[in-house]
Amino acid sequence: MDGKRLNLHLVSDATGDTLGAVARAASVQFEGADIHLHRWSLIRSRLQLHRVLEGIEAERGPVLCSLLDQALRHELDEACQRLGVRIQHVLDPVFELLADELGAPARPTPGRQYVLDADYFRRIDAMHFVLSHDDGQALRGLAEADVILVGVSRSSKTPTSFYLANRGIKAANVPLVPGIDPPAMLDDPPCPVVGLFIDLEPLIEIRRHRLTLLGQSSSVGGGAAGGFRPDRGDYVDEEAVKAELLGARRICAARGWPTVNVTRRSIEETAAAVLKLMDAWHERRRRSGAPDR
Repeated sequence: MDGKRLNLHLVSDATGDTLGAVARAASVQFEGADIHLHRWSLIRSRLQLHRVLEGIEAERGPVLCSLLDQALRHELDEACQRLGVRIQHVLDPVFELLADELGAPARPTPGRQYVLDADYFRRIDAMHFVLSHDDGQALRGLAEADVILVGVSRSSKTPTSFYLANRGIKAANVPLVPGIDPPAMLDDPPCPVVGLFIDLEPLIEIRRHRLTLLGQSSSVGGGAAGGFRPDRGDYVDEEAVKAELLGARRICAARGWPTVNVTRRSIEETAAAVLKLMDAWHERRRRSGAPDR
């Protein structure tokens, strides 16, 4: 596969996020493949479709489609047959399965999954919560959190919080800083607390890169780096960071907080692990008879 270029056209009548996720998930399984994604989103008229067809003809390659309008689908199918390119309607097998199970056909409406419903506003509210409670801010608001992530600086707390927020989960994150006790509220937390950890060498490398971006020398901790004061020189010192990680682990162990090692995990995988720990926390509460949130 090395060196072979493949043009893959993604044609959608909405944002194209679904096709993009499918294409990425499949493409990464072909090592060495040179796959170029051509995104055609919000295609809802013949004029827009004709521009897509010009693009497919210019850079021929297979088509993944999620168009729902039957007239546009038919025109695209005919054009692909004429051009000699393959087309896959990604949603059709799912529609057929659900229609068989439910005993009723789907009523396709472009963009229906993006309606401004309660779930949408819950996600927006969760995003605002993350912004307000990032890196130990607004500790009084922790009582409203669905989960609290703790960990040393640069352990993926913030990106994981935002990913969870996109699922409608209010995630606060609190840094574990050497010499500073965790907030007293965490002695009896109102929600699950999960520690995020990363291996020593990757952590130091990430921190060095962070300092470079901040325009600082490696001998300065930097006030913007997760709670470290500018007068600290141990932000990337191997022995100091090792002691910092050990201290953070002791804090989590002493309080019974479960931990997730993020070293070889994507943000999505880390978030999935956090969700499982949240479910386990609520299940324990339910079995003990404690009131759940």
